[in-house]
Amino acid sequence: MPPLSGRDLLSLSDLTATELSDLLTFAAELKAGKHNPQFPHKVLGLLFRKASTRTRVSFSVAMYQLGGQVLDLHSGVTQVSRGEPTSDTARVLDRYLDVVAIRTFDQAEIQEFADYASIPVINALTDLEHPCQILADLLTIQEAFKSLEGLTLTYLGDGNNVAHSLLIGCALVGMNVHIACPEGYAPSPAIVEQAQRLMQGQGKVMITTDPELAVKEAQVLYTDVWASMGQESEADQRLPVFQPYQVNDALLAQASADAIVLHCLPAHRGEEITHDVIEGTASRVWDQAENRMHAQKALLASVLG
Repeated sequence: MPPLSGRDLLSLSDLTATELSDLLTFAAELKAGKHNPQFPHKVLGLLFRKASTRTRVSFSVAMYQLGGQVLDLHSGVTQVSRGEPTSDTARVLDRYLDVVAIRTFDQAEIQEFADYASIPVINALTDLEHPCQILADLLTIQEAFKSLEGLTLTYLGDGNNVAHSLLIGCALVGMNVHIACPEGYAPSPAIVEQAQRLMQGQGKVMITTDPELAVKEAQVLYTDVWASMGQESEADQRLPVFQPYQVNDALLAQASADAIVLHCLPAHRGEEITHDVIEGTASRVWDQAENRMHAQKALLASVLG
C-alpha cells in the first residue's frame, strides 16, 4: 500500500512520480483480487455541489468494499446550500468523518476545506482539475500497453479540468501529451508549464490547434464534452468551433495502429465522439469507467492506511 496515510489529494501534483506509480500498481493488484484491505467503521463523506454518476457511485462502492460507510452530503441536504462558510463546515465534518471527497466548482474551496480539516481531503472534481479521473485513465492505459513511459496521449477538445490533470498525470509517468483545441480554448499556461517542469526533459508537451498533427503516432486518443458543467449556455456556439476536433474514424486512422480511445463520460455521441468510435474495437471507455472504482479504492485505502 502506498505510504499516503492522512494525505490530501487536491491535485495529481500532490503525488511524486514514485507515489503515483505505486498507487497504480496497488489499484491493479486490488482489481486482480491480490489484496483485501478492510477499514470497518471508517466513514467517507461525499460533499458534492455538482451532479455525478461515476464519481458518486464508484467512490461509494469502493468504500463499501473496504468495509466502511458512506454519507452522501450533497449541498441540497446540508447547510452549505444556505451559505455556511467552508471553514465552519470543514471543522465540523472533520470531527465526524474519516475522509471526505469534494466535488465543486472552485479549487480554492477544497483548498480551504483542507486547510481547516485534519482528515484526508480528496478532489472529486473542480473546474481546475479532475485527478481521480486521471488515476483511472492511467490504470486503463497501463492495462492496454503494460508500460506508460514513452507513450503519447492526444487530448482533443476543450482545455478543461480533465486536460489539466492529464497534463500533470502524464508528465509524472513519463508520457508525451498532445493537446489539440480551438484557439482561445487552450489549457492554462501555468498548468502547461508545471507539466513541462515535471517531465524533466523525459517527455514532450504539444499544444496545437491542428487535430491531425496532434494525433500522429499517438497511442491514446482522449476526448471530453465540449461544454462542461456550468457551461451549458455556451454549448450551441461551441459546436461549430469544436467540430474539427471530433474523434471519428478518419481521425483515429491517423493515430498509431494500436491506438485506444478514452472518454471520461458522459458522452455526447455525434459531437465530440462518434457512435462508431465509442462502440468500436479501439474503445476502452467502459474499462476506463470501471477503473474509477479500482483507482479510488486504492486511493482511499492508502490515505486511510
